[in-house]
Order: sequence, then structure tokens, then C-alpha cells
Amino acid sequence: MNTSDTLSSMDMYWEENIVPALMKYIEIPAKSPAFDTNWEVNGFLEQALKLVETWVDDRKIPNLQKEVLRAEGRTPLLLLTMPGDLDYEVLMYGHLDKQPEMVGWAEDLAPWKAVRKGEKLYGRGGADDGYAIFASICVIEHLLKNKDPRPHIKIAIELSEESGSEDLPFYFQNFSNQFGNPKLVVCLDSGAGNYEQFWSTTSLRGLVSGVLDVKIINEGVHSGAASGIVPSSFRIARQIIDRIENSHTGEVKAFEDNIPPQRVEQAKMAAEALGEQVYKSFPWAGKPGPVTNDPGELLLNNTWRPALAVTGAEGLPEIASAGNVLRPHTALKLSLRLPPTKDAKSAAAELKTLLETNPPYKAVVSYQLEDAASGWNAPEVSPKLEALIQEASNTYYQKPALARGEGGSIPFMGMLGDTFPEAQFIITGVLGPNSNAHGPNEFIHIEYAKKLTACIYHIMQGIEKKLL
Repeated sequence: MNTSDTLSSMDMYWEENIVPALMKYIEIPAKSPAFDTNWEVNGFLEQALKLVETWVDDRKIPNLQKEVLRAEGRTPLLLLTMPGDLDYEVLMYGHLDKQPEMVGWAEDLAPWKAVRKGEKLYGRGGADDGYAIFASICVIEHLLKNKDPRPHIKIAIELSEESGSEDLPFYFQNFSNQFGNPKLVVCLDSGAGNYEQFWSTTSLRGLVSGVLDVKIINEGVHSGAASGIVPSSFRIARQIIDRIENSHTGEVKAFEDNIPPQRVEQAKMAAEALGEQVYKSFPWAGKPGPVTNDPGELLLNNTWRPALAVTGAEGLPEIASAGNVLRPHTALKLSLRLPPTKDAKSAAAELKTLLETNPPYKAVVSYQLEDAASGWNAPEVSPKLEALIQEASNTYYQKPALARGEGGSIPFMGMLGDTFPEAQFIITGVLGPNSNAHGPNEFIHIEYAKKLTACIYHIMQGIEKKLL
């Protein structure tokens, strides 16, 4: 197929087959186990899985093998196998579990309501990343339709990614034979810097999260009687956090790591393409500015430098109920993003020591770790694969492919890197500007997704001539 024929075919396949199924998927509140502890009873994850299974079955793809891996108390994993005719294995990945609703959706939108507005389809989970299974099958069907020599393809779709892929290691360890030995791993759960070209993710930051609790008295007392004598637990918490983060600059020196020169160069190239879009895509209130006006430094801040955020608090009453009381304690949920190459367990131990040692005023201070996940730095892409990626992007976007790190975490990437140390990786996705995964008004950019699917097809199609 020539380029225009492929794009036309992708467009038709998406409009007739993927978009209707994706809309049904969006309307299932298939929250990840971390956000739905009764997921087995509620059955929404199973409902999403059944929707996908039925859709795949209805495609009636010759020789496609389907298996659902299960274990008691664990979310299932869907594994599809499409035998090929090349001595080359590919593992494609996606997930079906979702983040919770979140507040702030526009009046005509809702998390479990699929709404299409032109090239955007709104609703939770479409972009992150329910589309992955449908796009992967689309690629397989085009390989078959056009009689292209194809690799052996496996598609793994998990249902606990938004909970840190807590069940994936179990399946890797206990069903290792089913996953094969891929030479290429294609993950469709990442982001795009814009909607104009193919983007590869080269690194992911790690994460340490937990709760800092500062207690100074056993019960609240009148602030008129106690202030000036009893220190504020909030002020003590601020002082403790200052040990980690420079409150004026946001720098977190204690957890820095060296940035590889290659990643610095990739950030510069991405910054040249994106310019002010690096920060203008965020929903700023009023007319504030970013921490620096240098797009390259902003990308490195977001992908390779540590950063601290307070994501929750306890011990503070609602403003309407806040009297003149000096509160007994302040608890803060801390989220520390780590450089991709920083070991999360070591960082978590270091963080606990920094927070708890020698507390101001000998206050009762504790830090309870909740999660520690190391990041991931991709192995170097082979020149042949890089050339194929560039060819795909130039063919279907008419622009070269770019690479950059992501500020978030995809825990399973480290697992896959350890499990398949010889594999090459293509980490990509449709989470572009304003797509707002995990937040309100999440959407998938359908036109971009169609071209991304065409690019993945082009790469699969080129394996025989370009990689073997």
C-alpha cells in the first residue's frame, strides 16, 4: 500500500471499528485496584476485559491465539499471540485499568461519558491507554491484509498498571514461556510532545511517595493562648521540607544524578521543536510563568532532575470550619520524582532519614513510605531501528521523529528492561498537549492516533528489509 492508501485504510478502520469500541470502553468505570479495592466484586475491570475479548473475537483473525492469564486475588492479563513468518519476535503492551474520576470536568464532559468533538474523544482511559489494544490489532490486520512478511507478535494487556503494575511481575515470573523472547518491545502508554510527529520516550523518572506527619501537642488549643509558646506544626513541616527542597527555586539537590550527554542533546532538539509549547500547554491560572523560560532546561527539569510535590494534607480543617485553634499535627503527602537512574529504595531510605532526624523543637515526626519505584533509562536504539522510526515519521507526519524523557513513571518498563535485557524498545503514545491523563477532560487525539498506528504498521512492515 502507498502512503495515501495506508492512511485512508487506517482512517476507515479507526472510524468503523476502533472509535465505537473505544467509546464503549470509556463508559466503563474500570478503576485500577488502588482506587477500587472491591474491584473483584464490582466487576468493572472484568467488564472492560470482556469488551475487548469480544471485540477481538469478532475480528475473526486467522491463527490469532487468545489467552487470559489469571491467579487468585490478582487482576487478569490478556495475552494475544499472532504467529509470523520472520525469525523476529515483538511484544506490544497496553493496559485497560484507569485512574479515578478526578474533579473539574467541563460541564458537557464526564469521566465515564464518551464525547467526541471533532478530532478529540473525551473520557477517562481512551488515551491512557485503552486505545492500545485496538491499535495493535489494527496493525496485525493490515499486515495480514497486505500479505506483508511479519514478525511473531505478542500483545500483553494488563489491568493493574495504574496501581504500579503490581501484578505484572507475578505473570512474568510464573508464565515466562508465554511471553517469548522479544527483540523489540512496543509500548503504547506514553506521551507525545506535539501532535505533529512521532515521539519516542527515552527515559522515565522514578517515584518515592509517602506521608510526613508532624505532631507537637496532643490536642488543639486556642491560638490566642498557645501561639508564640507552642510552635505551629505546619511551620515545623515547612522547615523539615526545606531540608529537601529549596523553596525559592524548587531544586532538590540531595537526589540529583548525572544526566547522560545523549539525553541533554535530545532535550535540546525537542525544545527546538516545541519552543514555548513546553510550558504554554498547561492550564495556568492568570498570567504566571514557568520556573525558567529556557524550554531545554524545563524539559530536563521535568525528565531528569528530582522534584518534590505536596499532593495531599491532613490535620487542616476546611476553611469554613477553621476556628482560632493551634492544631495538634500536620500530615503531608509527599511525592518525590527521581532521576531515571536513581535507585528508588535507596532514595526512600535516605528521604526517611532526612525527614525524621533531629526534628525542630523535638516534635514527634514520622515518615511512612507508601511507594518506591525506580525509573528507567532506555538502552541505546540501534541505528537501523532509528532509521526505520525516522522513515515512519517522515512518511506519515512529514516531520522527523523526536525523542525525550517523560516526567512520570511507567513501572513495568523497568521490569521489561530487566526481563528482556537484549530487546530494543519503542515507547510511544498519544498523550500530547492538554490530553490531561489522570486529570479532568482527558482526551485522545484521534487523527494523531491514526497516524501513530500507521507508523507502527510501517515499522512492523520494515522489519524484514531493515532489521534482519
